[in-house]
Amino acid sequence: MSLRINDVVPDFEAQTSQGPIRFHEWIGDSWAILFSHPKDFTPVCTTEFGAVAQLDEEWKKRNTKVIGVSVDGVEEHKGWIGDIEQYAECPVGFPIIADDDLKVAKLFDMLPAEAYLPDGRTPADSATVRTVYIIGPDKQLKLSMTYPMTVGRNFAEVLRALDALQTTASKGVATPVNWTVGEDVIIPPTVSDADAKAKFGEFETIFPYLRKTKLPK
Repeated sequence: MSLRINDVVPDFEAQTSQGPIRFHEWIGDSWAILFSHPKDFTPVCTTEFGAVAQLDEEWKKRNTKVIGVSVDGVEEHKGWIGDIEQYAECPVGFPIIADDDLKVAKLFDMLPAEAYLPDGRTPADSATVRTVYIIGPDKQLKLSMTYPMTVGRNFAEVLRALDALQTTASKGVATPVNWTVGEDVIIPPTVSDADAKAKFGEFETIFPYLRKTKLPK
């Protein structure tokens, strides 16, 4: 069954490039980003892993753990990490799940239950393992986005979306198109004008259902 927003994500045990984990325990009280890849030593994925590694301090600022998953084994991951670090010119500080049995890919509905890895496989055999999941401390799925193999993911957008998710969760607001930290936010339609005034102070009414205000401190 497909994962939907606000579903509790599957828990699982797995080996990673940094040792064994139990997923929910690994998340702990943090936010988490799980991003998946169809195979090690592939060009687009190498650039993506490098970008995630370069954003290490940004993830830490946001109390967010990142973890990759690729349908190869631990030893392949450790070899690939050398290439990623050379490309990104920085360490890879996050773990990569070894999913050579496809357990995680199937739990998260990236591959059908009957999928298997044929001998001499190519990335095309697991092409749909190209998803980003943002998960809250409550272990619920907050956002997912899936890309084809030929299009590199935009981790600046992942970071922006994470900021928006954390802001809306903590402040009881919504965010408009292209929102970034510091810009005005939207007051949810479920909040009356009187309650909005009490909670947010001054606000701008564009339509009865669209009201904007400064982000509360």
